[in-house]
Amino acid sequence: MANLKEVRTRIASVSSTQQITSAMKMVSAAKFRRAQNAIIGMRPYAAMLNEIISDIDVEDGVQTPYHEVRRPDNVLLVVVTSNKGLCGAFNSNVIKEASARVDYYTKEVKCANLSMITIGRRGSEFFSKHTPYVKECHDEILDAATFDAISAVGESIMQGFCEKKYDRVELIYNQFKNSITQILSTEQFLPVVPKKDEKSQAAGPKNDYIYEPDKEEILREMIPLTLRSQFYRVVLDSLAAEHGARMTAMQKATDNATELLKELRLSYNKARQAAITNEIIEIVSGSEALKG
Repeated sequence: MANLKEVRTRIASVSSTQQITSAMKMVSAAKFRRAQNAIIGMRPYAAMLNEIISDIDVEDGVQTPYHEVRRPDNVLLVVVTSNKGLCGAFNSNVIKEASARVDYYTKEVKCANLSMITIGRRGSEFFSKHTPYVKECHDEILDAATFDAISAVGESIMQGFCEKKYDRVELIYNQFKNSITQILSTEQFLPVVPKKDEKSQAAGPKNDYIYEPDKEEILREMIPLTLRSQFYRVVLDSLAAEHGARMTAMQKATDNATELLKELRLSYNKARQAAITNEIIEIVSGSEALKG
């Protein structure tokens, strides 16, 4: 059994850790609420844009440069992680999925040129160290997460696709569901694939819009806006998922520290009682010896 000094030291250490994890949980809870409100407010707008674009694509087959399907010789993977750790398996899941996509394109598809753009310091550090594919790092945009900063990165990717620098662009990130659950997602960003719903097609057009001046011109204007909004939504999704994962991880760490403190205090009391019992035995033994 450990001596009293060692147990007291461990109790002080665990208690200090518990205070830190509890404080981090409260900070993450405040950030989580803001991030959750941002993504919940963004989703209806993005969903309506996608619905309008889908209606035009399915009904008329209108094409833009962003619809051009080419053989995936030049593939870009956009990996969204976090700048900080202590959020459970949030980052490791994205890194594993991105590594699997790298293996798929290099070994199975055998694309000529694979490149990566990382958003989040955890992903940037890992892939910069272990792979030669990282082309750009945009870790700083997570600090403010404004539409202008994020859409500028998306605009650069869209321009690269139109200039045929990339034949396919995929986004790898954690989609926010709730504070406990994050959905690991891999989405094709470019080329744009029209969303065909067999049920809605069988029932006829889903919406009957009046287009002015014409569908093709509206589509050419709305596709870039929709893509920038989609890219912004992905980053907001990842931020909300990150804060939810960190809040949950810190809550579990605080609960574990509480349980550990109970066990340590029990061990401390046992060791203290044993020491007192030994002292009493020594005193009684000495007294008996003097009587004899």
